[in-house]
Amino acid sequence: MKGLVEEFDPERVALIREPMDERRLAIFRVQGMVLKTMADILLSKGFYWFLPVILSRATDPLWPDPDFSIEKRIEVEIYGKTVRAMQSMIVHKRVLVSLGPEKFFILSPNIRIERSERAKTGKHLYEFTQLEIEVAYAKMQEIFKIYEELITKSIDAVRKTMKDELEILKRDLHNPEIPFKIYKRSVLEEKYGNNWQEKIASESKDPVWVTDIPREFYDYEDEETGEWRNFDLILPEGYGEVISGAEREYEYEKILKKLKRDKIDVKQYQILLDLSRDGKLKPSAGAGLGVERFIAYLVGAKHVAEVQPFPRIPGIVPEI
Repeated sequence: MKGLVEEFDPERVALIREPMDERRLAIFRVQGMVLKTMADILLSKGFYWFLPVILSRATDPLWPDPDFSIEKRIEVEIYGKTVRAMQSMIVHKRVLVSLGPEKFFILSPNIRIERSERAKTGKHLYEFTQLEIEVAYAKMQEIFKIYEELITKSIDAVRKTMKDELEILKRDLHNPEIPFKIYKRSVLEEKYGNNWQEKIASESKDPVWVTDIPREFYDYEDEETGEWRNFDLILPEGYGEVISGAEREYEYEKILKKLKRDKIDVKQYQILLDLSRDGKLKPSAGAGLGVERFIAYLVGAKHVAEVQPFPRIPGIVPEI
C-alpha cells in the first residue's frame, strides 16, 4: 500500500495510552461525514436500515474465496447450541431480502481472524465493519451505480465541507469519474498474473470494478458459460479491494450442488435450501463496502488500523 513504511510498529499502534492527536481526530470526523452521507443517500432511496447480527448458527463460510486467510473461526456454545461470530451477514441478507423489505442496508461488524503475517499489509484487520446492501431482483450494474454514487457523493461532501481536516491530513483528495471502469478477472490475470489485484490497485487512478471471480456458493455462476456474476471494487494507490458483491444463487439444486462441491456443511445453510426449495428465496444482488479500508483511502492512512479508535491488527491482542 502506498505510504506503508517499514518502521510501522503494530504493537505501538495497538497500544492506547496517550490522548489522540489532531490527525486521528480529523480521521474520525471524516468518517462521521462519510457514514452520514451514505446513510442519507440510501434512506432517500427508500432503503430500510437494519442493525446487525453478531452471533449466529450460520455465517459466511468465506470458502473457497481466493483471498481466504482465516486462522481461526470463533465458535461458542449458548443455550446448548453452537453459534459463530459473524464473518459476513450474507445468509441473513438473503433471508431478509426474500421475506422482508426488498432493499436495505446494514452497518455490519465482521470478525475474521486473519493470519498474523497480514499485520503489515496495511489493509487487514480482524474486526471491521461493512456497509452491506441487498436489493431484490437487482443485477450487478444496479449495485455498481448505487456504490458509485455513495463513493463519489461522500468524497464530494468531504472535499466541500472538511477542508481543515484534509489540510491536517495533508490529503489532496481526488473525486473519481463515474462510471468506474470494468475489467474481467481473466483479462487481468492474463496481463498481470496471479498478483493482478496489486498491479491494478497500483496503476489505476480511480477505483475499478473486476468481475467474474470464482468463489463462494452464494455468488451466481452461469453453468453454461462458467461465468460468475460477481465483482470486487479495487481502490487505487495500492489500497486494494474495498467492495465484494454479486448477483445471488436462488435455485435449490444449484445451491445444494455447489455446497457439496466445496465440501461445506449443508446443515449450516438449511434455511437457504428450504426457502429455495419452497420457491421463497428471491433473486437478488448486493455487496459490502469495507468502511475502515475506504476511510483509510480517503485520509491517506499508512495502515487501516489508523482509522480505528481501538485497532484490531492481525496477530495483536490489545489491552482493551
